[in-house]
Amino acid sequence: MSSVTYGSIPYVDKPVSQIFYGTAIQPYLTGQDANELLDAIYAAGITAFDCARNYMAAELSLGKWIDARGNRDKIVLLTKCGHPSMFGKKRINEKEIRKDFAKSSKYLHTDYFDIYLLHRDDPDVEAGTIVEIFNALHAEGKIGAFGGSNWMHQRIEQANEYAYAHNLIPFSVSSPNFGLADQINDPWGHGCVTISGPSQTEARRWYEQNGMPVIAYSSLGRGLFSGKLKSADTDKAASILDGTAMKGYGYPENYERLRRCELLAEKKGASVPQIAMAWIYNQKINSFAVVSTTRAKRMRENIDALHIKLSPEELAFLDLEREELS
Repeated sequence: MSSVTYGSIPYVDKPVSQIFYGTAIQPYLTGQDANELLDAIYAAGITAFDCARNYMAAELSLGKWIDARGNRDKIVLLTKCGHPSMFGKKRINEKEIRKDFAKSSKYLHTDYFDIYLLHRDDPDVEAGTIVEIFNALHAEGKIGAFGGSNWMHQRIEQANEYAYAHNLIPFSVSSPNFGLADQINDPWGHGCVTISGPSQTEARRWYEQNGMPVIAYSSLGRGLFSGKLKSADTDKAASILDGTAMKGYGYPENYERLRRCELLAEKKGASVPQIAMAWIYNQKINSFAVVSTTRAKRMRENIDALHIKLSPEELAFLDLEREELS
């Protein structure tokens, strides 16, 4: 069994497992006790946990475990703020951000977050205003690293230009959609940002050149590469994948990527999800990935994927840039 690898993120003072355990699934969403599952995930070497104020009762569920185990100082805790309301009202302002922080702190039993992200962007708000808010929270000892989830790289650049010009701490981490599957449509329909697929070459190049850590969400295309769907049975995709997965990823070019994953998995003695995960870690981007599972065995398989090497030719094959494997 392979061991977890760890990376670093500026302003986070402990090693960060290259897999973040995601809590946007049951039993977390309904606030259920998941202590035994979280124990198993932690025992496997996963020390980074991804949550959000918008994930229904997930913070409550994760917080129960943190409180019961007394391990807050040993884990890297990421949560998100500022998601639009259920009625679509934008909430990117200091009052709403601090309100979210107070609620997250209560449910997660902590007064400090290692990583704090805006869940969405609001282009009508000056990037510099957001930098000032986050710097204030950092100066108060409430947050370490901060950045955006679903922020275009151009907006991150604006924020950091402001930070550098005013001797402030910049955005140091980003969490867009990133994975082998091309996110062809916005799964949720309200401001999701992807850096996947051929249309996002410029964005990926920006991350490569700037070295900003990427915490990739929907890294397996919301189940497209989970192994449940076979490329020979894509006519059954709608009965296997949920509606958001179909809207975002259920297209012929992604089914072809799935077929190629199957071929490469057979060649390497690996599974389809392991090949899709390995694709992320073999990019030139400083990548971490959010993985959600209710099975410790599946997490151990994802950990093994950290150690699978893919050649440039194999990457090009998966990316539909060459027709055959040599």
